[in-house]
Amino acid sequence: MAKKEEPIDMVDRFSEFKELKNIDKTTMISVLEESFRSVIAKMFGSDENFDVIMNPDKGDCEIYQNLEIVPDGEVVNPNTQISITDAKNDPDDPDPDCEVGEDHTKKIDFAKFGRRAILNLRQTLASKILDLQKDAIYSKFKEMEGELVTGEVYQLWKREILLLDDDKNELLLPKDQQIPSDFYRKGETVRAVIYNVDNKNNNPKITVSRTSENFLRRLFELEVPEIHDGLILIRAVARIPGERAKIAVESYDDRIDPVGACVGVKGARIHGIVRELRNENIDVINYTSNPQLFIQRALSPAKISSIRLDEENKHAEVFLRPEEVSLAIGKGGLNIRLASMLTGYEIDVYRDLDDNEEDIYLDEFKDEIDSWVIEALKDMGCATAKAVLNTPREELIEKADLEEDTVDNVIKVLKAEFED
Repeated sequence: MAKKEEPIDMVDRFSEFKELKNIDKTTMISVLEESFRSVIAKMFGSDENFDVIMNPDKGDCEIYQNLEIVPDGEVVNPNTQISITDAKNDPDDPDPDCEVGEDHTKKIDFAKFGRRAILNLRQTLASKILDLQKDAIYSKFKEMEGELVTGEVYQLWKREILLLDDDKNELLLPKDQQIPSDFYRKGETVRAVIYNVDNKNNNPKITVSRTSENFLRRLFELEVPEIHDGLILIRAVARIPGERAKIAVESYDDRIDPVGACVGVKGARIHGIVRELRNENIDVINYTSNPQLFIQRALSPAKISSIRLDEENKHAEVFLRPEEVSLAIGKGGLNIRLASMLTGYEIDVYRDLDDNEEDIYLDEFKDEIDSWVIEALKDMGCATAKAVLNTPREELIEKADLEEDTVDNVIKVLKAEFED
């Protein structure tokens, strides 16, 4: 009796697996039938003359072998044929009225094939279940790319962290997808977004990220009900992870202030996001389809005097009063970099001079000054000759990260131009 129950036990176990992994009934039946047929084919050379009937409600399986009835002594292949005498006197399924040429259906007790057949069935079933489980995991997480997920730190390595979600699925958080100041201990909870899901060699790999722009988007959706409900739309996001971010929002309801809603009363809503991002500063601005106004808002808190746009090449020349230039560029050039990322425009900053004050753009000196030196000076806000000459020598050396001899040569070249 124990052997007869073995296959039934397998069906029961698979039913339990189905409940845990949300595998639908149709798929469960298909996998079970395929597993039985695979083993039958190995034992009999073919499964074409077998009927496999799954009874998931009962938790069992019926197997029938269809044999062609042939005259006595003419059985060539016992796996597909049966003599008329044997068919009439079959101890399990006797058919006294059968005739040559008809089919004799014989019920197969799979357990009678012994432990090796049952073990083979178990292994085949386990392999198919594993493949099915991997496909289900891949499909589930592929649809979740860009969505927020929470996992517990299970293992820490030098280049990545292994997280487990509530269903014990493995999530990988690589070093380059972590915020620079992230630090975790085993057992801690981590929030991230599904960044990439691949299925190389039928082995699902789920990579999550905390540096992705989508991570910031999902945090705002979580903290700001108006965004979640679709009343406020996030139109653009720019991030330098762990440092600073800019987010452009737009309201579909004139009664809702999108910036105020995102910040919250006394900053209550945005403070939670800032803490999650390891004190990453976040600027929330009103989106506009007017590129000039959008660039102006993106460069806040600097006040712009004028803008010259080349919409075809996505290039903007921004003019500001000398005292506003450092605000537009920001510490380490963060503000202007984020503004460029947010608006999609390459932005060059220039000092706005009085009408009676003559000046020359540094680009005019490319024959005498190396291009990389000019770019370094422009990055610190000195786009013109007089901007450089009006900046203390020590500041040029420090902020542009240039050698003393290089700075002295630049000053000499620029002074000579005005002396001429």
